[in-house]
Amino acid sequence: MTRSTRERIVDEALRLFAERGYSATSVAEIEAAAGLSPGAGGLYRHFKSKYEVLAAAMHEHAARTRTQVADSLAQLSSMEASADLEERLSHLCRAGLAKVREESELTRVFFRDLSQFPELVAVVREGLLQPMFDAITSWFRAQPEYAEVEVDWTGIGAVLGGAVVHYRLFQETVGESPGHAEKDQFVAAWVRLAVGLLPAPAPVS
Repeated sequence: MTRSTRERIVDEALRLFAERGYSATSVAEIEAAAGLSPGAGGLYRHFKSKYEVLAAAMHEHAARTRTQVADSLAQLSSMEASADLEERLSHLCRAGLAKVREESELTRVFFRDLSQFPELVAVVREGLLQPMFDAITSWFRAQPEYAEVEVDWTGIGAVLGGAVVHYRLFQETVGESPGHAEKDQFVAAWVRLAVGLLPAPAPVS
């Protein structure tokens, strides 16, 4: 699908911010990367400033995340009749890993540059990060297998969701997987921990 000029500006700006940093990226460089004449003011036909481009990227990724989370939960719900619990858990974990990987450019910008823009930190926190954790918590509460499990689901969501986020962030920052665990190993361990929340079977008398 052909991207509009505005979309190209946002996408290329985020890529450059991730690679080089917000302050080190000029408007002319964004224009050139987006296929516009550098320094000719093409960016300003769509945005008032470089900051507005950054803000647009944060808001648009947050909006996309909300849609993706809703779609993922709907897809998982449709699996329930045909998939066992471990298969559903594996799908949930892999969807989370894929989402964090998809946001790798935004993640780099977040840690490098957003401390100077607390209002944008709030956008990412409330629009992108918290919805992922809330989705995990909501999913567990909706599964019939966990109906009798009495745990702090908010805390469990933080632990299991945090593990997914940390796995990808570790790869991004260190260049290898934590503990050298391959993705399939991580997913299998994550599923095992989640299944471990189930009540132990009653002893046979």
